[in-house]
Amino acid sequence: MPINPNIVAKTFWCPDLTGRSGPLFRQIADAIGDDVADGGLPRGARLPPQRDLAYALGISLNTVTRAYADATARGFVSGEVGRGTYVRDKAPPSTQEPAADLSRPATGPIDFSRNLPTPGQAAPALATALADLAGSNTLAAYLDDQTVGGRDQHAAAAAQWLGRVGLEARADDIALANGAQHGILVALLATMRPGDVLLTEALTYAPIKAMAHHLGLRIVPVAGEDGVLSPDALEAACARVAATALYCLPTLHTPTTVTMDAARRAAVAAVARKHDLVVIEDDVFGTLPPDRPPPVACFAPERTLYVTSVSKSLAPGLRVGYVHGPPDRMRAVRTAVTLSSWMPPPLMADVASRWILDGTADHLNAIQREEAAARQAMARAMVTGESLVADPHGFHVWVPLPPHWHPDVFRMEARARGVKVVVGGAFAVDPSASPHAVRLCLSHESTRARVREGLAVVADLLRAGGPRETLVL
Repeated sequence: MPINPNIVAKTFWCPDLTGRSGPLFRQIADAIGDDVADGGLPRGARLPPQRDLAYALGISLNTVTRAYADATARGFVSGEVGRGTYVRDKAPPSTQEPAADLSRPATGPIDFSRNLPTPGQAAPALATALADLAGSNTLAAYLDDQTVGGRDQHAAAAAQWLGRVGLEARADDIALANGAQHGILVALLATMRPGDVLLTEALTYAPIKAMAHHLGLRIVPVAGEDGVLSPDALEAACARVAATALYCLPTLHTPTTVTMDAARRAAVAAVARKHDLVVIEDDVFGTLPPDRPPPVACFAPERTLYVTSVSKSLAPGLRVGYVHGPPDRMRAVRTAVTLSSWMPPPLMADVASRWILDGTADHLNAIQREEAAARQAMARAMVTGESLVADPHGFHVWVPLPPHWHPDVFRMEARARGVKVVVGGAFAVDPSASPHAVRLCLSHESTRARVREGLAVVADLLRAGGPRETLVL
């Protein structure tokens, strides 16, 4: 590949890719790691600006951006917005994580209560995207109304993203929302009226209960089997009540972690069709498993409002959600978006679209998968026994408690030892049927070291005979 000697002389470093294999961005990241290891890139050295290195190597800027992001994720370098990318002062192992910030403190209680993706990996890609935008002549558009024209290009990118999970989508059948939670609210607004019955899994995403309350909906739980919605129980519920819609989370269910298989999804879709239910499918974790069944929307496309976002798969602050549905329902969906938020911020939607189209989103999602797998393996090794329910690709684990532990007492004891957990009752539609369990979210903490420390506390409590005598409710 052609190399510009003037650029090389100016930046003092250019990767040697001789004999390397694999994707080009990974070759560059490997070269960075090798040069850091042998001293060719000393600690504190600044890497060439991404544009300069792309020009020097005769490759795309996106490839260099992915290489720098990969090198950052592997701990070779760190990026600082406005200053550049530097070799870390202390050469870390490949498992090194980014430093905590004010929203994820490095000290204090270990927080297993928030189900968010790991932080920091998207920062170099964001710096590049913002730099590209700053150099364009279209900045005024991001401060203008985009309720009509602007959404089209973003919906086209969203259609590609939904294709990653096996859902063939048309841009015309997609509406943008401010994250998946807003997308769910939009789906409810577009589908239901006060007094309508909403069916949900017996354990469900906690904000659904608050949404139903504020919208005047009657929420009815449907029994499950091993944490998965039961088609037979759904059939029985439809025979008891005249329901309008079903909300479900078939992939990496919150809180039980279970993923519904294809046969079960098809059966649920058949019951929904028989009883004319609208299905609101929450697939916010859908891109995390590398191999998962098709969405319920594939089995009942004429009645399913499919909701997802990039917040769980790329970066939690990237509040961009997508609602896909049949053409006859999308006008009501778009009206609900306008009513509840007018429009998602165009700048944020454009960043998500750029990343989907140039491959950055796939790269960041792969990093989330790798980190989730590492932390799940840690949990399985430390919290031994048959009680742990987990998926190697998920952010959370479900821990049924021994009989001698009341969930609230366990939560209080864990908090007294510096660890926050969520009791199973927070997800129960029927408070009298609260499960004897807690949920642990492994991804919120910035470092694996703090995850390990928190898991040690949980494991110690599970082995203990019960709470300390001084702890009272």
